[in-house]
Amino acid sequence: MQKSTLQQRLIARPEFGPFVLLIILIIFFAWRSPPFLSQANISNFFNFLPEIGIITLGMTLLMTAGEFDLSVGAVFGFTPIVMWTLFNKGGVPFEGALIIAMLLSVVVGAANGWFVTRLRVPSFLVTLGMQLLVRGIALNITNGFPQGAWNAASPIISIIVGQFNIGGFRIYMTLIWFILFAVILGYVLTQTRTGNWIQATGGNSGAAMARGVRVGRIKVQLFILTSVLAAFAGIASSIRVSAANPNSGTGYELEVIAMVVIGGTALAGGRGTIIGTVIGVLILRVMQNAVIGIGVGLSYNIFIGGIILGMMALHSALERRHHSGV
Repeated sequence: MQKSTLQQRLIARPEFGPFVLLIILIIFFAWRSPPFLSQANISNFFNFLPEIGIITLGMTLLMTAGEFDLSVGAVFGFTPIVMWTLFNKGGVPFEGALIIAMLLSVVVGAANGWFVTRLRVPSFLVTLGMQLLVRGIALNITNGFPQGAWNAASPIISIIVGQFNIGGFRIYMTLIWFILFAVILGYVLTQTRTGNWIQATGGNSGAAMARGVRVGRIKVQLFILTSVLAAFAGIASSIRVSAANPNSGTGYELEVIAMVVIGGTALAGGRGTIIGTVIGVLILRVMQNAVIGIGVGLSYNIFIGGIILGMMALHSALERRHHSGV
């Protein structure tokens, strides 16, 4: 009886379905294309995964609290534009330009939170407007042209995007940052009072407020966190490729939300999982990598749409089964 109960709990976990899907995808693509598991491909896979993965971690906590942010892709492109413009044309030291750009991301997140919590404007409309505003500023600064990362020399660069080898695998520091952020935020969400407040805020904000949870403050802090992580990811990406494009991150907001939802976080709020989000990131990146590798004549978006619909159906079925006690 106890064994059956543990099995039911395992199956009912929101991460179970995505994890099984990830294993199936890896086996299938390894069978279809042996180079999929080659050392070079695995290295490339983990080098391009962390930047968008870092954004998903903040989005997971924000969506758990019942909100989401459509401006993360624009912030991803905007902050490196500001940083490199200050450094290249404004005579600001790299460290100062980095700090100013990150502070601007705090302002963006705080503005999103203020509109949502104080003016009661839905986060969809607020962050859509912020997306257009921030992207427009980035395009105006650069006249639509990429900004080069010229002659930057700082020990901070190695801390952000330095690389090293483990065996034959080349690893960027962004992967370490992704793992570190995932561990910290996973702990916060599941093992702390703040995590309980976040889930209570998304589950039933009225009941949470009645119990003394400062719902507005929690949401503002999460909007700031999401914006800061998007800025960090964008800056890391610009350093890695030695250029900042004002259109960088276009479409990331929907891809990030898809990764979070596929991982098992409830779109309506109240339930979130960092572990599931990491699995969701792996699923979409495995598919993107493999579809290109095996030369499937179908659009990557078709796979993404199918996976999202399939995972939503699976999450719904598992949740109904859990609540019915079957």
